[in-house]
Amino acid sequence: MSPGIGGQRKTRSDNTAQIMRVLTQISLILFLVTSLWADNHDWPQWRCESRDGSSEGPLWPQALDEGHLKSIWKVDLDPSYSGPIVQNGLVYTTETANKEVEVVRAYDLATGKEQWKTEWEGAMRVPFFAKSNGSWIRSTPATDGTRLFVAGMRGVLVCLDAKSGSVEWRLDFAEKFGTDLPSFGFVCSPLLNDDAVMVQAGASMVALKKSDGSVLWRSLEDGGGMNGSAFSSPIIRPIDGKNQLLVQTRTELCGLTPNDGAVLWKQKIPAFRGMNILTPTVFQNTIFTATYGGKALGIRLKDKQPETAWETKLQGYMSSPVVIDSHAYLHLRDQRIACVDLRDGTEKWKTKNKFGKYWSMIARGNQILALDEKGILRLISANLKSLQIVSERKLDTKDCWAHVAVSGDRVIVRSLNGLEVFRWMEPVAG
Repeated sequence: MSPGIGGQRKTRSDNTAQIMRVLTQISLILFLVTSLWADNHDWPQWRCESRDGSSEGPLWPQALDEGHLKSIWKVDLDPSYSGPIVQNGLVYTTETANKEVEVVRAYDLATGKEQWKTEWEGAMRVPFFAKSNGSWIRSTPATDGTRLFVAGMRGVLVCLDAKSGSVEWRLDFAEKFGTDLPSFGFVCSPLLNDDAVMVQAGASMVALKKSDGSVLWRSLEDGGGMNGSAFSSPIIRPIDGKNQLLVQTRTELCGLTPNDGAVLWKQKIPAFRGMNILTPTVFQNTIFTATYGGKALGIRLKDKQPETAWETKLQGYMSSPVVIDSHAYLHLRDQRIACVDLRDGTEKWKTKNKFGKYWSMIARGNQILALDEKGILRLISANLKSLQIVSERKLDTKDCWAHVAVSGDRVIVRSLNGLEVFRWMEPVAG
């Protein structure tokens, strides 16, 4: 063997070893990135931390079958409409047991092992059309990692230790303010902001100190009862460069100062029987809402006062939209899906087909993950010409009225009678 041939083989061997080391390092980096993605994206309150149904991280795979999205654990529970939330590796969920007791449970997100359970008496029956949908707990809890805030049906807010489930304090709004019980139950999902927890309760908008439940301020008093039982949940967003607390009552959309509840402006929002349900949606300085029996509106402030910038005949219902590239994707009262340009109200498209009575939606990049009340999960690609369904899967469940949640590579589904956690098996680099 000549020295030249041996040297070439040695060089090739060295190159191969170097390539393998580089590939190993790349694999390790990808593993660490994926692990961080899986573990460090919480879902701590209604519709995610920013309350707009958005989710960060790598793009989802382009399929929803068991090979791509695998069920990793499932538990049976009593009924609930409130969405699951996730913080520090724990998933929290609520239920109404035996039509008289409200229950909160914490589970290990990775294994499904129950960590604690807390309960109290607090159920009530709702009237009219709402009765057919059941009288169980509705509000989605919120957590800052230290405390967990849970709104029971009878207008009571309970603060629990997030790690142990022990009760730290509770406030009965009807007792505190001398108001009637909310006719449709406590529906508003608590909003966390600095040292305050904010809710529409006690026939008003109220901010409480997170540490002890003391009242920081109270605003928008409306008398309560049948007409004052709020359906919507508030959100804080910068409008004209300043943070505003946006509150949708049964009849009005309002802007408040978050630190003291001072009313900055009000705008009447027409709706059938006050069915203003959507969480207000903000794009730049446009505030969007759509009501049952009303219309879709784009509202802007002029000289610090609201005016209707545009309107369409589209009617929303219970499903708050997601926004991708200045366009809202909205589930409508007539069970169709529409895409609206939030800059001028132009309707890009509306489906001819119907898609169930309710969608909860999460946006990531140009993707939308949507779950309907029948348990049909859809992966959608945002498109300005038509609804583009990439993949569809019927989950082994039904009555999914709670908002779906995402935490890293986990998808958490709360059906009426259970909680199921799925895991993406093939995350795609975004």
